[in-house]
Amino acid sequence: MAHTIAEVNQLSQAEFVELLGDVFEETPAVATRAWAARPFTDVSALHQAMVTVVEHMPSAEQLALIQAHPELGSRVQMADASVQEQAGAGLNQLIPAEYERFQTLNSAYKKKFGFPFIVAVKGHDKESILQMYERRLENDKAEEIARSLAEISKIAQFRLADLIE
Repeated sequence: MAHTIAEVNQLSQAEFVELLGDVFEETPAVATRAWAARPFTDVSALHQAMVTVVEHMPSAEQLALIQAHPELGSRVQMADASVQEQAGAGLNQLIPAEYERFQTLNSAYKKKFGFPFIVAVKGHDKESILQMYERRLENDKAEEIARSLAEISKIAQFRLADLIE
């Protein structure tokens, strides 16, 4: 059930975190801190408040947020939102060769950067995601941290759009 921004503005901090705590993957601290910025004029203002929280997190917390995301195409237990997002890109129906390719790239990426490859998969398919892996493996760690946080922001925007009218 989608909520209105007016309803969100009226939530207690605990209710707010209950509703929005997983918008930033397994990092309810983002919602906890963003609650103080109420009232929000619209979903965009709420999203920006949450992004601002992430931007002001110490680097160790930002890295923990990045590391909370599941590897793409993996068959591990993950948050419902991640399952739905990956299924939307066809990552739940990989044939064995595709699965192996994703696992190889996941491993190479994680070995190089120390965290999983993150992309907002909405609007992408398996092939475009594989191409992004190849390109982004050429980046340095600072570029990938920044890119990962930008992708996480996009993911959060999609999740908020699903939760709030």
